[in-house]
Amino acid sequence: MPEFCDVALAVPLDMAFTYRVPADAAPVVGGRVLVPFRQQRMTGIVIEVHDRKPSVQTKSLLSVLDLAPVLDEQLLRLGRWIADYYLAPIGDVFRTMLPLSAEFKRSIGYRITEEGQMALHLAGMSGSSARSRRTPEEQEAEFRVLDYLGGHESTPEAAPLVREQTLRSATGISKSVLAGMVRKKWLIREDTSDARDATRTIKIAVLKSAEGKLNDNQRKLVDTLAASGGRVGVEVLHALEVPRSTLSTLVRRGLVELQEEPATFTVSRSKPRPSRLEFDFNSAQQSALTRLREAVAARKFSGMLLHGVTGSGKTAVYLAGMRSVLEAGRSAILLVPEIGLTPAVAADLHQIFGNEVAILHSALSDRERAEQWHRIKRGEARMVVGTRSAVFAPVRSNPTSMRKRPNTRSSNCRTGSNNGLCPKSRSSTCARNFRKPATSGSSPANLPRKSKTASNAKSRS
Repeated sequence: MPEFCDVALAVPLDMAFTYRVPADAAPVVGGRVLVPFRQQRMTGIVIEVHDRKPSVQTKSLLSVLDLAPVLDEQLLRLGRWIADYYLAPIGDVFRTMLPLSAEFKRSIGYRITEEGQMALHLAGMSGSSARSRRTPEEQEAEFRVLDYLGGHESTPEAAPLVREQTLRSATGISKSVLAGMVRKKWLIREDTSDARDATRTIKIAVLKSAEGKLNDNQRKLVDTLAASGGRVGVEVLHALEVPRSTLSTLVRRGLVELQEEPATFTVSRSKPRPSRLEFDFNSAQQSALTRLREAVAARKFSGMLLHGVTGSGKTAVYLAGMRSVLEAGRSAILLVPEIGLTPAVAADLHQIFGNEVAILHSALSDRERAEQWHRIKRGEARMVVGTRSAVFAPVRSNPTSMRKRPNTRSSNCRTGSNNGLCPKSRSSTCARNFRKPATSGSSPANLPRKSKTASNAKSRS
């Protein structure tokens, strides 16, 4: 096993950092690791493993988070290209590509030092120092913290580590005052951040028995459970007009049992429109679909633009093309210009492709995004719909990228308008790097004037 590895961290530095690999660790290129960085812990992506000993002293990995790469060779290559093109730190690029922040829990702890114990003792003997730059209120808060942490019967070395959230809640101290106490060496600050399970679960109350004496509130909960087949979500019971302690009492008496189950994910609550595939294509649509299928079969980059007025049937061509890709055992990504369009498009896709559909956009919670990402990574979902960031989805088998473009000129590319790629060209560039077909659609208002002579698909879907 190589002795060292280079790790890309999400810091504003254009470089990777070398760490020593412990004997019991086996990092993989493209996988995540937990490392110490300055006074904190961070997750990073391994970009190389090697035996080249650096000229400076190295720190060791804390733990390996992934046994298999979360970024494959293609995504790593794409990330390097983005970092080079946009002059962006490689670690920031990889963090943007991976929506897995829910799988890392930031946690800070504090413990009192010998200097802190001495300051607490002197304050008890002679009061606070008149030369302190802190206000009386801040000095009082400091000694509340010292008293809280020093109240345990132990030496400073063996003093328990108290979480920052617990300490601030108990003493009402601010972060700035805590930082000052660390600088005065009254406290030791330790980063205990680590990986965590981001699986979404819900609590279910299961009725075990309805026997025994019950008061009115308990009877209401038991009747609700019985009427629902003996299983009801805890949140539903909490919504009833009964104290929450009532459920706890039933659990202690053994009449109700609480279980955790995986939470379900609703792709879209929008009502799906009539299927876009239940009609015959006209000649223009059929010609576009034929060219799209030929490009997919060629398995190489090909950029195409469908030009037609709103309602002319472009989306039907997208969906028919995606179905062809799915039948070939491959994957497809449908990009929408804004989050507000995602529910309607997702409803259309779910109606056709069922559970093969996954959603990726920033309006989802961190846990939902992580869950959808893993579904795609495992191959459970081969149809991905989302905003531009969905182009980084870990789809398999050289996916086809399709992009719905907004009916506004504001998103058009303007030569010299910025120093990087315009938003509409990013997915095409990613597709080119992936060597996959990319199809885009546009209404007349979305094209420059010189392009309005292009033929329109006149049929209606």
